[in-house]
Amino acid sequence: MDDAHVIQGISWSDMVAHMERGGMDRGMVYFGYNLILHYVYSYLPDPPVSPAAALSLSAAPSPNDGVDRISRLPDAVLRDIVSRLPAKDAARTAALASRWRPLWRSAPLTLADSHLLPDGGAGGQLVIGAASPRAVTAAVSRVLAAHPGPFRCVHLTRTTMEEHRGEMARWLDILAAKGVQELVFVNRPLPIDLRLPATIFSCASLTRLHLGIWRLPDTAAVPRAARFPNLRDLGLYWNSMEDRDLDFMLERSPVLESLFILGFQSGLRLRLVNQSLRCIQLGFSFAEDIDLVDAPRLERLFQFAELTESPKMNNGRSTRKRSSVIKIGSAPKLRVLGYLKPGEQELAGNKENIVPSVQILGIEVQFGVRNTVKKVPGFLRCFPNLETLHVQSRPISEESTGKVSVKFWQEGGPIKCILQSIKKVFFYEFRGSRSEVSFLKFVAEKARVLEQMVVVVCIECFSPGDDNVRVKLKPLTSAKWNSKACRLELFRSPVTDGSGPAYNHELASDFEFADPFDLKYYKKAGRISVS
Repeated sequence: MDDAHVIQGISWSDMVAHMERGGMDRGMVYFGYNLILHYVYSYLPDPPVSPAAALSLSAAPSPNDGVDRISRLPDAVLRDIVSRLPAKDAARTAALASRWRPLWRSAPLTLADSHLLPDGGAGGQLVIGAASPRAVTAAVSRVLAAHPGPFRCVHLTRTTMEEHRGEMARWLDILAAKGVQELVFVNRPLPIDLRLPATIFSCASLTRLHLGIWRLPDTAAVPRAARFPNLRDLGLYWNSMEDRDLDFMLERSPVLESLFILGFQSGLRLRLVNQSLRCIQLGFSFAEDIDLVDAPRLERLFQFAELTESPKMNNGRSTRKRSSVIKIGSAPKLRVLGYLKPGEQELAGNKENIVPSVQILGIEVQFGVRNTVKKVPGFLRCFPNLETLHVQSRPISEESTGKVSVKFWQEGGPIKCILQSIKKVFFYEFRGSRSEVSFLKFVAEKARVLEQMVVVVCIECFSPGDDNVRVKLKPLTSAKWNSKACRLELFRSPVTDGSGPAYNHELASDFEFADPFDLKYYKKAGRISVS
């Protein structure tokens, strides 16, 4: 059996039956796939309208003279009002007065199928195993057929698409014909590789497209003239696709600025030749290789919650991950990069492996693994102009494989960014190990222009009635700091579950937010005094 297709093309009932024959509880099957849906729904953009939104003027006093002043507003203003309402409420405006009757059909419409549920979607995601909301599916079909377009924004995330393949295909035909601008389209599995109709490539009016849990169309059969000429934001969530399919979508999106990939049903190989992309985010993905061949506008590259094993299966077993490679060829504007994992990833750049443009870097380090720590100096030497460094200390599941002292850092040769350009260092989940203290002490004693060092101490370091934290930090607080102007700020971590780095995918793509790694979550728990 082709290992990439072990769970593809199987209906929900057949999948459950197969797993039950293997001894797996039906509830665990539901749990696993609901977990996938939970992550997808958590990262999807919200609809721009909400049935629960408050009216800002609802409490304002109004003259009791019976005059309908709103209906006297110009048509353009009224259409704008209608376009900012959920589809159900927008349609109801036709009953307000004769002046409003034609406005619903002439205003750009926002349609979210969750708003058509009895609770307006307030109950959260519809779990697998629950009945498919057929009434909602029928309502979506009626709205799409009745409204002439254009559709400002359409979110279709609550339909079990396998049960409604005919409607699904017609929906895309209608949206392509009526000029949809933003589309969020999610298949509620199984099968998790339900083929997305190639009609999606006919939606040339799209500016934003987010697709979840599909098998993308075979782009080899898509007309070469197919394009997304206006697409600026592309999100792909737990989709099954070939490398060539992703390449095709990027090539056919000439103004695309933001690419977000959450999960991947196979190993991801990204070879980027793109003249428009500014931000790439890869989460819960097994990235085998990332090659920035030619990305002249790329400013930010993020990896978060990266998988350590491939989702592909080999005789029922996960394929162990080799070290992935990030190759930075031509990306002259790349300023923000992370989180990289020395020891699990290899970094390749030009002949000297130098990436001079990066100013903000995030790394995850297992300081209890000696061979991992030994990779850190080489990573830092690749970024000679680095100004801000974020370090997430990762716990290890087994015993420590050796400690690294200050002597290791001192004898390893100069690290240009530490000596000349580092201004801020953030160290998260400090556990007080000798390797962690040695690294921080080395930075403190060598960094000439350091202005701020923030250390967030792991909660496990705190015990009632002792001075464990003060003892662990003493080598750092008593060090001979090179920069006399530097502020050392200590915080107690609010994190209790040992999770990875704090991350906000919305801020990551917000270019007005200068440092998307500095979320200041640690300030919730307050400062630590060791004096």
